[in-house]
Amino acid sequence: MRKRALPAEGADVVEASNPAASLTRGLEILRAFTADDTTLGNQELIERTGLPKATVSRLTATLVSLGYLHYDTQLGRYSIGPATISLGYSALSSSAVVHMAQPLMQELADKTGVAVALGTRDGLEMVYLANCRSQSPVSLRLNVGSRLPIWRTAMGLAYLAEMRPEIRDEVLAALIAQEPGQEQRIRTTLDEALDSHARQGFVATFGSWYSYINAVGVAFRPTDGSPLVAVTCGGIVDIIPRDVCLSRVGPDLVATIGRLRARLSGQPDTTR
Repeated sequence: MRKRALPAEGADVVEASNPAASLTRGLEILRAFTADDTTLGNQELIERTGLPKATVSRLTATLVSLGYLHYDTQLGRYSIGPATISLGYSALSSSAVVHMAQPLMQELADKTGVAVALGTRDGLEMVYLANCRSQSPVSLRLNVGSRLPIWRTAMGLAYLAEMRPEIRDEVLAALIAQEPGQEQRIRTTLDEALDSHARQGFVATFGSWYSYINAVGVAFRPTDGSPLVAVTCGGIVDIIPRDVCLSRVGPDLVATIGRLRARLSGQPDTTR
């Protein structure tokens, strides 16, 4: 569960005179919902956002009236409303990267037998923007909107490896501040990811998020000016053991990203 720092006393007064603060806190409430949440109650929203009860009550009422949240009067709980869903689908459907990546991702999923996902950074997490699964009965069941920790996943580490150094340093500092007891492990993991990215063109993780999951990841900057994104292939260790990740799945992912780059820039796909 993501928790945010409690606002300073009197924040409600400041917010009332600052429309931008109201917008920011309203968005924080929407961001409190994850792909695993069907509904959330007032107390859960208070805990996840760190906002005062009165602020949450007032903003949720506004968000319900605008259609961004739905309120179930019988359960006394909130769920994402149609207006928010419409915004999300509009963003995804208008993304050339997502549109062009999905058929290539599905092809890669069918070839490797593992799940393939595309995501980007949201704060100190990665969020899925698209995903494809193979026909294998054993596959990762993460969906669009799922969130992953940055430094424990191939997707997140690949993203960090491709970031501009000055921005990566800021994110690294924030990760350490969030988990100070893990500083040495975070630094070592990132150094290994940077080395792997430089040598092989991809980053691999072996049980660093869940002990039974191996994955590889590659990040790239779309030529259409869209934000940096990362693509990952992941599955249980029985399907993609370490040697398969390094010798086959990783190179296949790098080749797929090359094809995606070509398509986005209007060049012919010559790698098939």
